[in-house]
Amino acid sequence: MFGWYILIILAVVAVWLVGVYNSLIRRRLRVDEAWSDIDVQLKRRYDLIPNLVNTVKGYAKHEDAVFTKVTEARSVAMSAQSPKEKLAAENALAGTLKSLFAVAEAYPQLKANENFMQLQRDLTDTEDKIQASRRFYNGNVRDFNTALQVFPTNMIAGMFGFAAREFFDIDEKGPEGQRVNVQF
Repeated sequence: MFGWYILIILAVVAVWLVGVYNSLIRRRLRVDEAWSDIDVQLKRRYDLIPNLVNTVKGYAKHEDAVFTKVTEARSVAMSAQSPKEKLAAENALAGTLKSLFAVAEAYPQLKANENFMQLQRDLTDTEDKIQASRRFYNGNVRDFNTALQVFPTNMIAGMFGFAAREFFDIDEKGPEGQRVNVQF
């Protein structure tokens, strides 16, 4: 009789462990999916940048230093891997895009160009989607990291090697925290 109680307790503990483990796996996969959403939007932005640079180049041929900086920042951002690296690269890219749009402001005929205006709209839409994807990712990271830190889940997470994930945040007070303004 006593043996049955022990078997029942062991079965309950095993079911609980499997449930906690599966819950952590689901949360980790949600974080990975959310990161993938950010990556898709960033790639969309990377695809828009060469078209934007070429359009501005047609009107501002003597601004080669700005075009070079934008191109280099885009390359660095595309090769960044971790959220921390990606964040630093994206902040640098945002700064170079601001300088590109500052150059564009000096050319009224460029601001009236339909292709340039469409690229502005596409970039604005992409920036909005990046922001929404970032919020979704950070919410999932928060939930995952919280699950890793609460008792008794933290013990199971530690046993199976689950590690906290980094947030993809910007410093809202710094220059990188200001959106790329693409409205003229």
